[in-house]
Order: sequence, then structure tokens, then C-alpha cells
Amino acid sequence: MILVDTSVWIDYFNGNAHKYTDALDQALEEGVAAIGDLIFLEILQGFRSDKEYKQAKERLSTLEQYEMFGHLMALRCAENYRALRKKGITIRRTADVIIATFCIEHNLPLLFSDKDFKPFVQHLGLQPAFGGT
Repeated sequence: MILVDTSVWIDYFNGNAHKYTDALDQALEEGVAAIGDLIFLEILQGFRSDKEYKQAKERLSTLEQYEMFGHLMALRCAENYRALRKKGITIRRTADVIIATFCIEHNLPLLFSDKDFKPFVQHLGLQPAFGGT
């Protein structure tokens, strides 16, 4: 399984084709694309049309789902955030810290196009799902 970040899903649903959405297409065909509850929330929040919201909700609900947060994860996220901050790197979005930490803790590759995940790859062992991103 690979977890797919919100950044890739947004481009996918907007029809923006690039190497990451192509990798998502392949993961969907192979049945290895998964989604976390936080990512599910972020994606669904973005739809303005009820029709598009319903279609996306139905499609995403067929994927393997992960619950991404709890007390232990909160501690791990804080530790990872602090480890990066000590290196002079500040992650802008708490959601990215949660997603990256969940993948690190569960040994799941992450398919992403958002550059904010790169420090997690370089310093904390996050596995990119697509060629080093």
C-alpha cells in the first residue's frame, strides 16, 4: 500500500496531469492506493459542488482507509516537528506533520508533490512512493 497525499488528489480531481497523478492512476489500477482520514477530510472540504463532493466521497470511500491520529501519534508528531525545527526547518502545516509521521511510523510510502514533505524524506526516513520526489 501507498498513502496518497492531498496535493496529488487535488491535482487528480482537477484534471492536472503530471508524473504524480500518473503514479496515482497506476496505484489505483494496481489497488495499492490508500487514504488517511485527515487526507479524506482535506479533499472533501475542497469541493464546492454537491455533485462533485458526492462523486469524490463515493470514489475515495472504496480505498483502504487509515485512522491517522491519536495520543501516541500526537507525541510522535511533536517529536518529528521538533527534530526538524532543531535543524532549522519549520514545517508550515500541522497536517503535513501528521501525514508524514503516520507514514514513517507505519512504514508506508507517501505519494506527494508538496515540497514540505522533503525534509521528512531527507532527515526522518519518510519513504517517497515515487522516485525520490
